Amino acid sequence: MRIALGVSYNGQAYSGWQSQLSGNTVQDHLEAALGRFATHKVATTCAGRTDAGVHGLMQVVHFDTELQRTPSSWVRGTNAFLPPDIAVQWAQPVPEEFHSRFSATARRYAYVLLQSPVRPSVDAGRVGWVFYPMNGGAMERAASYLLGEHDFTSFRASACQAKSPIKTMQRIAITRRGPAAPLHEDERSDLHHFTPCYWRFEFEANAFLHHMIRNIMGCLIAVGQGNQEPEWMLDVLAARSRDAAAPTFSPAGLYFLGPVYDEKWGLPTRTAAYDWLP
Repeated sequence: MRIALGVSYNGQAYSGWQSQLSGNTVQDHLEAALGRFATHKVATTCAGRTDAGVHGLMQVVHFDTELQRTPSSWVRGTNAFLPPDIAVQWAQPVPEEFHSRFSATARRYAYVLLQSPVRPSVDAGRVGWVFYPMNGGAMERAASYLLGEHDFTSFRASACQAKSPIKTMQRIAITRRGPAAPLHEDERSDLHHFTPCYWRFEFEANAFLHHMIRNIMGCLIAVGQGNQEPEWMLDVLAARSRDAAAPTFSPAGLYFLGPVYDEKWGLPTRTAAYDWLP
């Protein structure tokens, strides 16, 4: 039988999702835990790989097994063998034609960014950080140029293995939580003239390239801080060259929100891990 799992994890301690010889990946730990619970080797397939330092709020995996257990047993039994920063959130039997990757119609990510004159402390590793205020309207205009089908080569890492750089960006939403008074030009020498806040960027696309969101974030921040005009995003897209875009931004605030599936599969659309995210 085929089982689907929803998995959440804090990616700070791991070398990304995909199994490596080091054994220090989320997939390595999950498969080891599943193997101990099921008493046989378990190979998982995920909806979308994440890099080192990137977090997952609802990674979806599937695997095949002959072991008959209730969904709650799969959750509690597997979690008993997982480290505290990885947890199975739900389990559900699915038809054999379900595939965690190929059945997904879209994927969703969020980037959480702290705008503060002081670096993160209690949320270090869980948020990105900028120490100058940003213009939300300018970032929204820049982001609007990325919607639709485009060649995203300028936002693609050199190690990307995707067959095509052409992807369809379906949604980008930018919201701010907490007050943030913009600096006047003559106040930039004193970074304590504004109140810290969080920015949340949400992205949904049919698929993403390696480092695509982190490279887009670098460009949006450049626009938000006034270093580039919003229309610069059009030039970056048109260049189809990684050299045209801003440097890759930190993985710390990046979260895989999960894949989007057709309702016919009857799978959950979110996990409890969503609730704390700014």
